[in-house]
Amino acid sequence: MEKVFNNMVLKIQNRPLFGELMAEEENFDVIVVGGGPGGSTCATYLGKAGYKVLLLEKAKFPRDKTCGDAVSGKSVSVLRDFGLMDAIETQPHEKVNGVLFSSPDATIVEIPFPSGYGGNKGFGYVCRREVFDNIVFQHSKKYATVLEQFQVTDLIKENGYVVGVRCMDLNAKKEKTFRGRIIVGADGALSVVARKVNAENTDPKHSCVALRAYYKNIKGLTKNIEIHFINSVLPGYFWIFPLENGTANVGVGMLTYDMQKRAINLKTSMLEAIKNDPLFKERFQGAELMSDIKGWTLPFGSKKVKCYGNGYVLLGDSASLIDPFTGEGIGNSMVSARIASRVIDKALKANDVSENNLKEYDVELWKELGPELKTSYYLQKIGQHKFLLNLIIKKASKSKHVRETISGMLVNEQAKKQFVSPLFYLKLLFG
Repeated sequence: MEKVFNNMVLKIQNRPLFGELMAEEENFDVIVVGGGPGGSTCATYLGKAGYKVLLLEKAKFPRDKTCGDAVSGKSVSVLRDFGLMDAIETQPHEKVNGVLFSSPDATIVEIPFPSGYGGNKGFGYVCRREVFDNIVFQHSKKYATVLEQFQVTDLIKENGYVVGVRCMDLNAKKEKTFRGRIIVGADGALSVVARKVNAENTDPKHSCVALRAYYKNIKGLTKNIEIHFINSVLPGYFWIFPLENGTANVGVGMLTYDMQKRAINLKTSMLEAIKNDPLFKERFQGAELMSDIKGWTLPFGSKKVKCYGNGYVLLGDSASLIDPFTGEGIGNSMVSARIASRVIDKALKANDVSENNLKEYDVELWKELGPELKTSYYLQKIGQHKFLLNLIIKKASKSKHVRETISGMLVNEQAKKQFVSPLFYLKLLFG
């Protein structure tokens, strides 16, 4: 008996601290890989529903994320769900109330957001991802076990199901394994989870390369986000998104296929536009580059990937859900997390995380986002035709009716579907 007791004491003395014990031995209902807006949103919804959730993030927050920094109305709807509107209001950001477009022939038109855009009485936000992501990530800690600087390297599969993850504790330089009833891949455009389940989107015709930098002292900044279809980056666009304290997010994006086909150096094109394009030459005189020019890849939702399977689902960029026209991904990531959370909740209650049961996520996801992604893909195609861009933007600059039509489509998804009809353009341009 004494020997048994001594062995028990020895085991207790040799056990790691709670955090290590949890990391090495404890199982979870849900393991979310990636602490960006999608992953943090999913972890919060499921944690609030009473599930035991582990959120694994390879970085240490707050961390930078290369992005355009525009926060869509869809993102705001989730922030409202979580009661986080005051949090974003108290952090550095800029409110914007419209979009300024310019065409290849330098015609400029301002399109105001309609009243009620994003539920915010006609304004949206531009907020650096270092700030925005941290708001959502820190909130998730109230509802999930969160481990930072844990990089997932592989999935654990048994009997055709994903049942856990292998990862590296980047601080301790030790490998760890975690097991969960369902695994959520929310680890971005270069998702390890997506790669391990053969769901990557590497098609150059359905992905984009983008560059972003921060500047200050650009002349003529307004409360508009700016999208410029300039000749040097067509098919693609140049953007200027205003931020707090007179700073701005400046960048360019182009379809990977077109960039490769034309052997374009995107950084060179961006800097030459800033230096020589008549729209920007004077505005950037005296402007100061505040950061490195960073690039990233955006897998577009114009190509559908399989985002579910036995024991797993994929969210956001991992599921290739980036808008093919605007390049915006935060809103779709958070919306996909909300949909996935509902389906996962039902699957766990039914004790059935099979592919067949999780297919509901795919159905609901594409029911909600599919029409918009289809429309955006069509708009992307229009953006490849210089004469159409010139025609539409010039018409908008002269016609209040056209401006109001486009403004309504910024918030009304049913109206936006008209974009796919050739008859719509005849009415718009010649009506």
